[in-house]
Amino acid sequence: MPAYVEQTSGAEVLRPHAEHAFAAELAALAAQDDRPRPDRWKLSPWAVAAYLLGGTLPDGTVITPKYVGPRRIVEVAVTTLATDRALLLLGLPGTAKTWVSEHLAAAVSGDSTLLVQGTAGTPEEAIRYGWNYAQLLAHGPGRDALVPSPVMRGMAEGMTVRVEELTRIPADVQDTLITILSEKTLPIPKLGEEVQAVRGFNLIATANDRDRGVNDLSSALRRRFNTVVLPLPESAEAEIDIVTRRVDQIGRSLDLPSAPDGTDEIRRVVTVFRELRDGLTGDGRTKVKSPSGTLSTAEAISVVTGGLALSAHFGDGVLRPGDVAAGVLGAVVRDPGTDRVVWQEYLETVVRERDGWQDFYRACREVSA
Repeated sequence: MPAYVEQTSGAEVLRPHAEHAFAAELAALAAQDDRPRPDRWKLSPWAVAAYLLGGTLPDGTVITPKYVGPRRIVEVAVTTLATDRALLLLGLPGTAKTWVSEHLAAAVSGDSTLLVQGTAGTPEEAIRYGWNYAQLLAHGPGRDALVPSPVMRGMAEGMTVRVEELTRIPADVQDTLITILSEKTLPIPKLGEEVQAVRGFNLIATANDRDRGVNDLSSALRRRFNTVVLPLPESAEAEIDIVTRRVDQIGRSLDLPSAPDGTDEIRRVVTVFRELRDGLTGDGRTKVKSPSGTLSTAEAISVVTGGLALSAHFGDGVLRPGDVAAGVLGAVVRDPGTDRVVWQEYLETVVRERDGWQDFYRACREVSA
């Protein structure tokens, strides 16, 4: 145990929680934040929005943007958390729902770790509470035998709780949230008690549009949420900026070359993904078929990060077409039967004819053979 604590408590953590990775920014905002704060909030709603959207503070501190998109979306999300309604972040895979929920929780409560990960096997205990059966058998039902869920802890401590992939959770388990969100109480029938939420408690859930029909939310549960839809980046430049920023952050943690060394390849990856996603080339002149995958911004980040790793370990450290070609192929061709045809057609009719893309075309042809 001591070795584990030593390993994960220092700077060598692979992915620090948002409240640790951006602790300096949060502290700078808190020091200059003189606006009203809701009970138990670490920052005012204005400062929370500033933390997500980025900017420069009066003392010169630069706050890096965590979300690149419409300001009003962030403002509505933050305002929702300041009310008694829960927040549902909805959007396609890769639209930064998890990223936004983590940073919202970090800025509001200073702790983003009260998390329920939704899966088809998520039990009711993950949302309500469980039991320590050794204690239960030895001493009978009691608070000492109770194992609180992240939701119960958030209610008792006035914290922000996150539920990821809400629509992947079975419908009967989802509905355990109804009483929690409407009555702000969590009954414990076995003890004849209840946990009442204190001020500061709220819940952020995420779900993606592709999961409709997996476990649709009941109308009763949906009414307990204010839904905010996170769109895909509006422009190619915005998406390139997002990919560059995230790849640079990930690369620094992995000691990879900086993303600006591969700006051309980042632009190509984003262009390919956007055109195949939209079914139309960027100039609007050529219609193309779309593959079965989502080709999200998150997937573009993954492709470029993988390419940087290839260039660092098996190349000269500069991102080149050959470093990203295999990743692009893997992201596009999810269904070998139909997607490969779509990819080959796009490669020959669009990529082959594009000025300055010959190296990229040859690299893609090589891995596609």
